[in-house]
Amino acid sequence: MTASAPSISVSGDPFVSISKPLSLPLPFNSSCIELSGATLRASRIFSFKLESRKTEPTHLRLLKGLRSNKTLDLKASMGPSGFTQQQENNNQETVTEAEKGHDLFNDLKSRFLSFKKNKYMGNLEHFQNLAQVQLPKFMVIACGDSRVCPSNILGFQPGEAFMIRNVANLVTPFENGPTETNAALEFAVTTLRVENILVIGHSCCGGIRALMSMQDDASGSLLESWVVAGKNARIKTETAASGLDFDQQCRHCEKESLNHSLLNLLTYPWIEERVSKGELLIHGGYYDFIECSFEKWTLDYLKMKTEGTDMLVVKDRMVWC
Repeated sequence: MTASAPSISVSGDPFVSISKPLSLPLPFNSSCIELSGATLRASRIFSFKLESRKTEPTHLRLLKGLRSNKTLDLKASMGPSGFTQQQENNNQETVTEAEKGHDLFNDLKSRFLSFKKNKYMGNLEHFQNLAQVQLPKFMVIACGDSRVCPSNILGFQPGEAFMIRNVANLVTPFENGPTETNAALEFAVTTLRVENILVIGHSCCGGIRALMSMQDDASGSLLESWVVAGKNARIKTETAASGLDFDQQCRHCEKESLNHSLLNLLTYPWIEERVSKGELLIHGGYYDFIECSFEKWTLDYLKMKTEGTDMLVVKDRMVWC
C-alpha cells in the first residue's frame, strides 16, 4: 500500500466502510494615585527645605516633616466615599480565590501522597524497573476531553500504555506532515515497538461537533484548522446520515472519523510494514459516557489485502456494557 490516504466508499454503517515593580497592599484608584504622587512631591519639597533651613533645630524640623507626610498619606488613603468598603470586599474576594486554589492543590497533594503510599511504595520494585525502561503493549490515541481518561475507564497502569491525546482523537494522513500525534506514533512504533494501537473516540465530542458545524467560508481558527483533517468523515456522514438530526449526525461522525483515523494509520510506511507482518494490530474504541459502554473493534488488514479493498474491514467487534 502506498503512503497516500486510501479512498473510502460511502455507507450508512461506519463500521462496514470505513528593578522590582512597586507592590501595594491595597488597590488604589486614579484619585488616590494622584494623592500619593502629591505625597511624594511634598516629601521631596520638604527634603529641600530640610537642607536649606539651617537655623531650625534638626529634631524640630524632622518632627514637622513627619507630621506633614502623615497628613498627606492619610488624605491619600481615604479615597472617594465607600472606597474603604470596596477595598475590603476586593481583599476578601482575593483571599477567597486564593483559598480555593490552595484547597485544589491540597486535594492534589493528598491524592499524590495516597498514590505514593498505597501504590508506589506497595509496588516499589515495579516502579524502580519502570525508572530504567518502559515496555508498553499499547499506544493509545484519545481525545483531550476531560471526561475521557483512558487510564480511568480502561484501568491502564503505569508502564502499560504510551499515550497521546488531542482534540477529537484525530490521526492525520502521513502526507499531511508532522504533528505531535504522529511524532508520538513514530516513537511508540519504531522505538518502543508497541504491539497494539488503540484509537478511542467518545460520545458528545466537541471537536466533532465543531467539524460538523464548520462553514465552508470559515475564518480558520486554530480549532477549525485542526478538525478540518476529518472533513472526509464529515462528507461521508452528511451523505449517509442526511435524514438524521444534527446530534445524531455528530454521533455517526464520531465513529466515522475514528474509522478514517484507523485507515490513516496505514499511510505510515513503518506502521503498515509491522501490521503486514502481524507484529502490530490496529484497534478502534468508542466510549459512550452517557450509557457507560465501550465498543471495540480491530482492523482486519489481511482481509482487506485479500479482497483488494481500501475500505475498512473490521473483526472482533464487541460491546462492553
